[in-house]
Amino acid sequence: MANDPNKIRFAPNGSLYVAMLVGDTVKPPVDLGDGVAPPVGYKALGYVDEGGVTLTPAMETQPVNAWQSATAVLFNVTSASFSVKATLQETNEITTELFWGAQWVEIMSSETPAVGTGVFRLDLASTPDLKEISLVVDWNQGAIRNRCVIPRAMISDRGAIQLSRTENGKFELTIEALDSAGILGYVLTNDDIIPGTKTSTG
Repeated sequence: MANDPNKIRFAPNGSLYVAMLVGDTVKPPVDLGDGVAPPVGYKALGYVDEGGVTLTPAMETQPVNAWQSATAVLFNVTSASFSVKATLQETNEITTELFWGAQWVEIMSSETPAVGTGVFRLDLASTPDLKEISLVVDWNQGAIRNRCVIPRAMISDRGAIQLSRTENGKFELTIEALDSAGILGYVLTNDDIIPGTKTSTG
């Protein structure tokens, strides 16, 4: 197979979408979408810093040794994982609630309990309640579009917020996939990467 520079890919543009899982009300998308609108039931997380999004499929294995061989005769999978790491740059309701792991609640007026004060409070629990989410990562290079879908996930790690006069606030999140009927997630593409097939990139 000859070298082909046209097969070198970049990800100059993309989007992150998230849905909070309550019961089984959100259906993960099974198509590429139009490259603009969020999947049904998902919300866009907005700008991500210039480092982009890091997708890390990982697998840990253990060698199986045999008396008749000085080399392992096979490997056994001991664990598998898939993580997504991104640093969000927009400060809004959904990004801050994901980062802090809690919801904003408006403080009501002490004089008129039914009237809000316009001030919101977010309580950081000493025993946080981990919530399940579903994540979609879209990226494209021109008409070539890709989508990674994680049906079930949880936020496993958060970076520190740096309050600075010269740099905007950022929310660094690491999201780990959970088992969903035997899969961690799936990837969709309209790229013609399979020899002998013809796909549309329009």
